Amino acid sequence: MPTFERYVCLLLSMTILVATSCRSGGKETAEEKEQSAGTPVTVTSVSTDGLTEYIELNATATFLQKSYVKANLNGYIQTVNAVPGKYVAAGQILFVLKTKEAQSIGNSINTLDPTFKFSGVNIIKANSTGYITQLNHQAGDYVQDGEQLAVISDENSFAFLLNLPYELKQYMANNNTVALTLPDGTKLKGTVTGSMPSVDPASQTQNIVIKVPGADKIPENLIAKVRIVKTNKANTISLPKAAILTNDVQSDFWVMEMTDSNTAVKVPVKKGMETKDMVEILEPKFSPSDKILLTGNYGLPDTARVKIAQ
Repeated sequence: MPTFERYVCLLLSMTILVATSCRSGGKETAEEKEQSAGTPVTVTSVSTDGLTEYIELNATATFLQKSYVKANLNGYIQTVNAVPGKYVAAGQILFVLKTKEAQSIGNSINTLDPTFKFSGVNIIKANSTGYITQLNHQAGDYVQDGEQLAVISDENSFAFLLNLPYELKQYMANNNTVALTLPDGTKLKGTVTGSMPSVDPASQTQNIVIKVPGADKIPENLIAKVRIVKTNKANTISLPKAAILTNDVQSDFWVMEMTDSNTAVKVPVKKGMETKDMVEILEPKFSPSDKILLTGNYGLPDTARVKIAQ
């Protein structure tokens, strides 16, 4: 290659190298500036409100007592006033029965002796207030004395049965009044009135009876959520769960605390009770003026430069 051409190629290569170096240097400078500005974070402060730790269990709506309406003679059902699901009051006429003898001979006896006033008709009344949950016969059926005609769920026996694991029974002493949440979001207050004297052999749960006033429109077998308070602390220091960091095995816990407007340092903490959103901080004793990183804190070194997002 001629000397002039070699000179031109060398000059061109040096020009490209210088241009590349300038671009690379400019990019590093921009990255350094971005890093020096700090990691964007948000901060929070400790709360001194009370914390309540609770467990949530299922309770099933049920009628503890059922009234069985039975025939009191051998004969035929003439009239049926009972309808499944219908609300009935105690003393209300549900069935009209006629003896098989009266059905056979009709008014022959009254024709022979009008003063006898024989009809062979008998009425069956509801012996409790509630809902007809089972209807066994209809008009025209022949029934025998003592045969079941219908079932009434006693309104006064309505309650929720809480399936309580026996190891949690200790918490019921401080939960005479509990909060219930229905599937549609309706919230009710119930009173614990007693417990069943047995446990389920498989699940080892005991049924706790919860009475709910004004619950006459709640259907049987509806499942509600019941909150049982385990621990209640007033005026305790706590932080949102997002502010608490931990290692892979969750043996150590810490937060990132602001020491000035641009620096956050790692501070080990000792946790107490936890709720759905908050964690009690036993040590150290933070003050309401301390600023703790809430977001952007994950993966930061022990001392980090940060920028608080507005």
